[in-house]
Amino acid sequence: MNDPISDMLTRIRNANRALLPTTELPHSRMKESIAGILKREGYISDFTVAGNIPKTIELKLKYQGKKSVIEGLRRISTPGLRHYVGSTDIPRVRGGLGVAVLSTSEGVMTGNQARKKNLGGEVICYIW
Repeated sequence: MNDPISDMLTRIRNANRALLPTTELPHSRMKESIAGILKREGYISDFTVAGNIPKTIELKLKYQGKKSVIEGLRRISTPGLRHYVGSTDIPRVRGGLGVAVLSTSEGVMTGNQARKKNLGGEVICYIW
């Protein structure tokens, strides 16, 4: 697998379309940080890290009736084409209704957090 973050976003997208209550994916610290942001921003209800040697992350997805809380996910920076922004160029997703996930020198955070700390970084994905 060349792009584990894209794989994570695709698994979430597919589980949402199938209205599955949970989805599992292989563990990495970056994925765990992104899952923490998804939970903090209210896009998933919870996540747990399970297993010993192949660790996995189980995401509990959130729905409003028959509709997913996550309307869309988009990978921005890929292994073949990195996308970096300065603190003044951090994009607003869907006019502020979505979240940009950035990898900065202080860790993975949302675009709003990075803007407040005056940090730029690599734009990982957009979630709305």
